[in-house]
Amino acid sequence: MLHATPPLLGATLMLAAAWLPAQAADMPNSSRITDTTTPIKSPFDSRAYRVLTLDNGLTALLVSDPEADKAAASMNVSVGSEQNPDDLQGLAHLLEHMLFLGTEPYPEPDAYQGYISRHAGSHNAFTAAQDTNYFFDIEPSALSGALDRFSAFFLSPLFNADKLESERSIVDSEYQARRRDESRRENDVLNQVLNPAHPGTQFSVGSLETLANRPAGEPTLRERVIDFYHGHYGAGVMHLAIVAPQSLDELEQLVTQRFAELPNRGLERPTIDAPLVEAESLPRYLERQTLTDSRQVRFLFPIPDPQSDYANKPTQLLSHLLGDEGEGSVLAALRDTGLADGLSAGAGRSDGEHALFNVAISLTPEGAKRLDDVQATLFAAIDNVAANGVKEWRYDEQARLQEQAFRFQQHGAPQHEATQLAMRLSRYPVKDAQYAPYRMDGFDAERTRTYLEALSPDNMIRIYSGPEVESEKVSPWFDTQWQEVSPSTDGQVVDTLALPAPNPFIADDLTLQSGHDDDPSVLMDDAHFTAWHMQVERFNTPKVEWRVSLQHPSVSRSAEEAVLNRLLAAWLNDSLNEALYPAQLAGQSFNAYAHARGMTLAFSGWRDGQAPLIERTLTQLENAPISLESFDRVQYQLERQWRNAPDSALFGQARRTLSQALLTPQWSTEELLAASRRLELHHLKDFRQRFLSGLYVDAMAVGNLDAELARTQASKIKHTLRPRLTRDDIPPLTPLAVSPDDGVLRPHSTRDESLVLRYLQGNEATPRQQATASVLAQWLQTPFYQRLRTQEQLGYIVNAGYYPLLEAPGLALVVQSPEADSATVAERMDVFMADITTRLNALDDATLAPYRQAVHSKLTQRDTSLGALANRYWQATALEDVRFDRRQRRAEQALEVGVDDVRTLWETLLGHRLDVRFDSGDTPSDVSTYRDGLSAFSATDTTDD
Repeated sequence: MLHATPPLLGATLMLAAAWLPAQAADMPNSSRITDTTTPIKSPFDSRAYRVLTLDNGLTALLVSDPEADKAAASMNVSVGSEQNPDDLQGLAHLLEHMLFLGTEPYPEPDAYQGYISRHAGSHNAFTAAQDTNYFFDIEPSALSGALDRFSAFFLSPLFNADKLESERSIVDSEYQARRRDESRRENDVLNQVLNPAHPGTQFSVGSLETLANRPAGEPTLRERVIDFYHGHYGAGVMHLAIVAPQSLDELEQLVTQRFAELPNRGLERPTIDAPLVEAESLPRYLERQTLTDSRQVRFLFPIPDPQSDYANKPTQLLSHLLGDEGEGSVLAALRDTGLADGLSAGAGRSDGEHALFNVAISLTPEGAKRLDDVQATLFAAIDNVAANGVKEWRYDEQARLQEQAFRFQQHGAPQHEATQLAMRLSRYPVKDAQYAPYRMDGFDAERTRTYLEALSPDNMIRIYSGPEVESEKVSPWFDTQWQEVSPSTDGQVVDTLALPAPNPFIADDLTLQSGHDDDPSVLMDDAHFTAWHMQVERFNTPKVEWRVSLQHPSVSRSAEEAVLNRLLAAWLNDSLNEALYPAQLAGQSFNAYAHARGMTLAFSGWRDGQAPLIERTLTQLENAPISLESFDRVQYQLERQWRNAPDSALFGQARRTLSQALLTPQWSTEELLAASRRLELHHLKDFRQRFLSGLYVDAMAVGNLDAELARTQASKIKHTLRPRLTRDDIPPLTPLAVSPDDGVLRPHSTRDESLVLRYLQGNEATPRQQATASVLAQWLQTPFYQRLRTQEQLGYIVNAGYYPLLEAPGLALVVQSPEADSATVAERMDVFMADITTRLNALDDATLAPYRQAVHSKLTQRDTSLGALANRYWQATALEDVRFDRRQRRAEQALEVGVDDVRTLWETLLGHRLDVRFDSGDTPSDVSTYRDGLSAFSATDTTDD
């Protein structure tokens, strides 16, 4: 797998004349200058762009997208955790939190969040090493009010003294919630051997310890927060991006009116002179303990930061060749000898001057015993690249693929787009704000070899991570046992290596077919096979999304059958990985995933060349031999996943417990793990034969292909699979009704935090009640967050929202706490819910109105990618009554929800409650026993309007 830290992603080779920067219209205004250079864009990008440079130095990129359903903004400030003072590590992060808690024109702590919530929006922020980014999205009509509140963050924050202590606690809770994160634990160890003079080795998150109140006689913590703000937040190091349906002139007026008064303060983007690694200290060989049953070795090589070479991307070729997964690759050699099951390569940990090139290899237990062989194989591959890989044709092939990706890029949600643009503005020339990740201007062999020469055994930090490592040495912030070990050069190359051949899967026909359908329609329909088709042209890409669901009645009858179903899907992915990896690079992706009725084959990619990929996959599923090596590999991967489930994110564990209790058929990870240990290769071979001999099949094609092409492909799918069963032969996935007696379930977890997930279930699967629950959740989320997180400081993870189980409406209230036990959290929830009952009795229609509209706006938003559109319609086919207008019907119903509807539903929800609670050391509940006492959720007529 290729990976790189943004913004060092892909690139294109050259631009056609149609892609040249447009000229922005100039509007006289004393507070800004309109830059005549706007971002290079693809020929299919119909949006309008304008760049403003205000007199105070703020750069703003405006994007007018008439089709956008949301308006979004992002402000990127060029300061991050690397600028933390030594005596207050985490200060940049604390400041980020404080800006949300009141400004001079909007002093209430929930003024910003409440406004965003009332207008169908979302918001957040993050503090990275070199950046702090604030972003939101909202209904377009509310953009002006949102920018009023947003701009005040940077003009007149109150640094509310009453909230400082609570935010210290919240920052500490965030730290506590991430202490078991393996990537942070590894990074904590790595920081111990990097250059201590480099600010990137500091503790970045912050804690009660590092953000303690200052000694008497020194400036207070609040004064230090304010000093940091004035010392690092200035218009000259801020970059604003707005994506919205409003015209450029209107957006320009909104920006100049609200941001022209930002102080400049004469600041520049911070630079770091200290090297990230002290060259004389290398090589270093480290081992560190994992909390999960996982093993990995990471090879890190200090290099110059490739950001300065973004226009040519010399490291792109190296990432491609070393991260290759095809035949002859490092990963293929290690997989075939049973040493590894995953690999990635790319540049990261960049600071503007320095970076680390990273090759990460996921190991099997056998691979962990043969680290030196793994290392020898990697360096044999590096030598092969040096001797034969640095070729212009390879670079040009990568550039061609990136050119295709840029030309037909699908812009994501406005919030994501605005955030990416704001960050790129801080690093690249304005013209490359869109183009930088794809730009590849030409092959530079000398520069590529400069980076390649850095990938040597003498210029390396090797970190092995595994559960068996024990040491008295512990990292300071994430309590990771680690040790330094002696270097070894005794390894042997495990197999013959080869560089990838020219990619045969690159698409040639990228023409766009005209025609657009409003919804999917039935393409083929008989008792054993149903195919749906929807032609789409609005995304301006010649791509197609195919979904094929292979359904069998036995796959959830027992835990063993459920495991075999997962094994078959995993084997199919595994067995095709090497052969189809070049197709993935060329824009053709495939994935098989198991579900309660069978498995789905998902294909996504260019229309040209997709049919052979589908046919190859179906042939593989039916006829390819299942080797013992492949069976052992996928069984180990699944069992590793189930063994590690108790240490995964606690709120995710709670959701799984809730699903196991209230959806049937379902199996717990403990049941699946136990079943897997009873299975051998012959069981999977037998299961494949049984599975394929009795199928019902659903298929759907969504994208840039006409009905004739879709019908031809669907016919081939049907002919190959030969389905024999009907839809009625497949048992449905059924939601269960919560017991009227308040229940408590406890997950099987090894986490240290406590948690309460309170699920409140409705009693009718109707669009009306689903809409009412959605409106109630929209109204509830801000007061729940403000009470239990901001005021009562119970934890970092606090949220409330609409939580349906299939068509059964419900609400979920979640609090994860590092200190308060679950009984205390539950009591606080009880008090909050009693208060909500009182508040609902006083609620009037005018107060409820914006929440109705917010739900309607969310439900009527257009999908921002072809994949998202296809998935939404595909999910509709899984329900017994296949309808593609459910979301629209719920949106229409939301506008009709009245105060009495909300009050009535709240009383219903209070009588159908189930808690998932956890405290460290809890005995897990027997979920199956709880489920045995439940009845099916009443499936009230879903045609009810």
